[in-house]
Amino acid sequence: MTAPDGVTTPTPHRSHRRQVISWSLWDWGSASFNAVVTTFVFTRWITSDAFVEAGAADPDAVMAEHTEWLGWGLTAAGVLIALLAPALGALADASGRRKVWLGVNSVAVFGSMTAMFFVEPTPGSLSDAVILGIVLLSVGNVFFELASVAYNALLLDISTPRTIGRISGIGWGAGYVGGIVLLLILFVGFIDPEVGWFGVTGEDGMDIRISVLLSAVWFAVFAIPVMLWVPESPRTEKAVPIGVLDAYRKLGHDIALLWRERRSTLAYLVASAIYRDGLAGVFTFGAVIASGTFGFSASDVIVFAIAANLVAGVSTIAAGWLDDRIGPRRVVIGALAGICVAGMAVFFLHDGGTSVFWVCGLVLSGCVGPAQSASRGLLARLTDEGKETEAFGLYATTGRAASFFAPLAFSTAIAVSGAQYWGIVGIVAVVAVGLVLLLLVRFPSGVGVDGVADSAAARNG
Repeated sequence: MTAPDGVTTPTPHRSHRRQVISWSLWDWGSASFNAVVTTFVFTRWITSDAFVEAGAADPDAVMAEHTEWLGWGLTAAGVLIALLAPALGALADASGRRKVWLGVNSVAVFGSMTAMFFVEPTPGSLSDAVILGIVLLSVGNVFFELASVAYNALLLDISTPRTIGRISGIGWGAGYVGGIVLLLILFVGFIDPEVGWFGVTGEDGMDIRISVLLSAVWFAVFAIPVMLWVPESPRTEKAVPIGVLDAYRKLGHDIALLWRERRSTLAYLVASAIYRDGLAGVFTFGAVIASGTFGFSASDVIVFAIAANLVAGVSTIAAGWLDDRIGPRRVVIGALAGICVAGMAVFFLHDGGTSVFWVCGLVLSGCVGPAQSASRGLLARLTDEGKETEAFGLYATTGRAASFFAPLAFSTAIAVSGAQYWGIVGIVAVVAVGLVLLLLVRFPSGVGVDGVADSAAARNG
């Protein structure tokens, strides 16, 4: 298309497609934090025997203690997120500068990941190194979640009520595919070979440290497009600048308002907080069960992680299209039911060897992604214009407020039974409770919760 001054500009279709791709690339890059740092590589490394001093009387007890420290660190991070996310979301909405908030927090995540390179297993100070790693991981978690609040809110700026599910699915799918590509690069280049690219070896944990450093660069590179090519809605005339204390007062007012006028939205936030913690537990403890119960080696876990991300990515993108047809509510319910069935299959067939975990684990992976993506799309459909970041701040807050359920259920089930594989029962129980609560929510009609038919009914009405 040519403008009056002769300058060629992209067609609206091409421009929108570029916005969707640019937005999705942040999810693609975020896999470096989710897959490498928090799940399969860094946290596994700092809680391994690599950080147990030589001659320790009980190495298992030392690793258990380090794992406990990790839990406390992430708990503290969760509390901070719960306190900060909704109020800062309200501030971002009032200022109309969500991209600034996204950019600042993304830079902070990059900084924390880069600093993880200096976590070194030096004999005599191994516990200190673990503490440093946990502090950096916790700080990174806080900034990553705060960045995600603004990122999720931008979804409404690049989608319509008919395409929210599809575009949300593309973003989640891009995250999983990005995880596959990055894990493959790191596995082949540094983690698996005795001598990796550029002569990198496992001495002083250099293979892991280099992997995390490259992951930080990966995150930074793919965070740039959303800042350049994704627009954001300007601050409305009704929106006025507010201070931090005013933001918290507004938070209380909004929760009270939800209780009085939009109780279904509040009920959904509670239900989703519980089952989303169960979804997080599937990935968080999946590697633990794979290693401890099914005998997977460290390399086996990485290979499974690549396959799991592939399945999750494909299923999430496919479910995004299904989301717009039948609605996010049905997608979430179906995915959660699938997780409960596959999880219990892992439990009952735990003596069946690695093939059982491969089959059931991939089914679980294929259900987690669609549930996460459709949950985000469902909230977007319930959100009022101009309050997107605030809504996703509440989404993050309720999620973090419930973030202890899956770890508690997992540990309690093991403590009572004395067997690790019982932990999956705890995770399934959390998902099941969230599913039941979701089934009890009565959503308003006409907002697209039940897909095309729901939206069409509202138009005809």
